[in-house]
Amino acid sequence: MTPTPIARQRVPDILECLAQLSNDEVPTLPKLANSMLDLLPPEVWQAPDYRWLDPCSKSGVFLREIAKRLLFEGLVEWEPDFKKRREHIFGKMIFGCGVTELTGIISRRTVYYSRHAAGEHSVVKFDSDDGNIPFVRGEHDFKQRRCRICGAPEELERGGGRENYAYAFIHGAYPTEEMAEMKFDVIVGNPPYQIGMQDAVGNRTANITPLYQMFVDRAIRMDPRYLVMITPSRWFTGGKGLGEFRERMISDRRLRKIVDNPRIFDCFPTAKIRGGVNYFLWDRDHAGDCEVSTRVSGELLSTAIRDLREGDGVVVRDNRAAAIVQKVKQREPSSLAELVSPMDPFGQSLKTNYKNAAAEPFEGAIPLVFGTKVGYLRPEQLERRRDWVDRWKVLLPKASSGDTPVDQDGNIVDVVLGAPIGLAPGSACTQTYLVAGVFDSAPEAENYAYYLATKFVRFLVLQRKATQDVTPDRFKFVPMLDMSRRWNDADLYRYFGLSDEQGAYIETSITPRSVNLSLDSPIPASHLPGGEKFRTATP
Repeated sequence: MTPTPIARQRVPDILECLAQLSNDEVPTLPKLANSMLDLLPPEVWQAPDYRWLDPCSKSGVFLREIAKRLLFEGLVEWEPDFKKRREHIFGKMIFGCGVTELTGIISRRTVYYSRHAAGEHSVVKFDSDDGNIPFVRGEHDFKQRRCRICGAPEELERGGGRENYAYAFIHGAYPTEEMAEMKFDVIVGNPPYQIGMQDAVGNRTANITPLYQMFVDRAIRMDPRYLVMITPSRWFTGGKGLGEFRERMISDRRLRKIVDNPRIFDCFPTAKIRGGVNYFLWDRDHAGDCEVSTRVSGELLSTAIRDLREGDGVVVRDNRAAAIVQKVKQREPSSLAELVSPMDPFGQSLKTNYKNAAAEPFEGAIPLVFGTKVGYLRPEQLERRRDWVDRWKVLLPKASSGDTPVDQDGNIVDVVLGAPIGLAPGSACTQTYLVAGVFDSAPEAENYAYYLATKFVRFLVLQRKATQDVTPDRFKFVPMLDMSRRWNDADLYRYFGLSDEQGAYIETSITPRSVNLSLDSPIPASHLPGGEKFRTATP
């Protein structure tokens, strides 16, 4: 066999082969980095006086790709001499900060070809080994055992010079005092997404706190011309402590472009980021609507110019869905969110693993519906809404799908909600469920359960749901209709004036859902011995 000529062989990019260093150090692939840089206007590549910053460098990929574009294309005419051009770009234009000491070393090796920027192997000689890509150690500000800046637990501060994950950019350590007067024109990066403790095998434990919004806020406060970052898409609709950030982003008319990637492993094949990720362009001189695109498997499926403020407090990530939501709101402004219970319908103590319920019924006992069994408690153990016990109810599981599955054609296909459970009066439930509605008659409860199971309702819920959690706010786009009649999807599409194309889109996006009706009993048949959900206690 004749060997393939070397010139025709594909030499792999080393940055395509880097393993994930930790949960906070997921490297960005070069192809993704370039897709993000493509959001920037062309003129930035012909501006020799611009300064570029990656404040959360992991592999140096952004700085490398920026340097390549400037060096081999954008500034060739400005400075024809290659060495002088390279000296200017590396020395005066591109800056970064490693998120850890190790990533600082990797980034310098990527950009300068040497971890020692002052060493003999560096393509550009600096006065210090850090060059323009140092690792700057930050310090947490602990109060009541958590950092008041980033929320990190005090246990992360292990002393002895070990990594404490006090990221310099959000802890006031970078840019340094020497750089205090330096103005950055373009900020680009992939910030750490969250902080918290890990167990012995590296899995995240409780009290995980999102971090990426702090990097975005800090970058915007620096007032660059442009900001490009990639973050989880959870901020579109929810996320712990992200309410104020979401409100700021939605109302910020400088947000010019968003590219949403709902498929979990599209951008980061080794990291499971529920709800997918998005990257965006913030433009200081833009003042208008935002261009929203959906990207699946590297291909743009749709793009539309939208006013993000029309989403009632969330970013509707699907352009076709946004048009459907507007039609529904114009016909029926009512909202199911006002009917669905809070996440603790009968009290804060009645958690999923509630321990104070009896295993067997007793006189005057109220059945308590768990996820896979039924317990029994006294009426006074209910902390609130005791009157709901005596009404027909429809329950919904508080957690459902969160992985946003996509079919072979790139279309989202999701079940969205668990099966609605219709019950006769006489019982309560743990926080495994929301009480989706209470009614005065069995027919109303039955019709409501079937309504919740329609593809139409679940499609509208999906537009406010990026993770597995189901909350009352997820139902804000769902109108409350007359439950004296049975609704099906065909009726709903006609009632709200949806086009055949819009109805077909809902049909292909949402998978069928059954209902679980026990309207002759306060206890679901599925939770009793022999039922599909019943589980015996583990010895």
